[in-house]
Amino acid sequence: MPYYVFKMSSPEGMELVKNLELIDDYESFRDAKNFAKSQRAELDKDDTTQIKVMFAENQLLAEEQLLAYREKPIVMEHEK
Repeated sequence: MPYYVFKMSSPEGMELVKNLELIDDYESFRDAKNFAKSQRAELDKDDTTQIKVMFAENQLLAEEQLLAYREKPIVMEHEK
């Protein structure tokens, strides 16, 4: 299964809305990770765009996993 590298952004004030753009896909995690790191290094400090690597059977499943809403975990007092 391939590793997909996406550029993910949200319009200002709309964190639940995500725009995805497939940048590239790789067969090995190492190549995908290194590419994602280089893409992150090229972003401006003020840019809120995220570069994500997703492992999935196909591009559609990778996009679905990225777009799935996940609640923030509750941090217990002893975990701080």
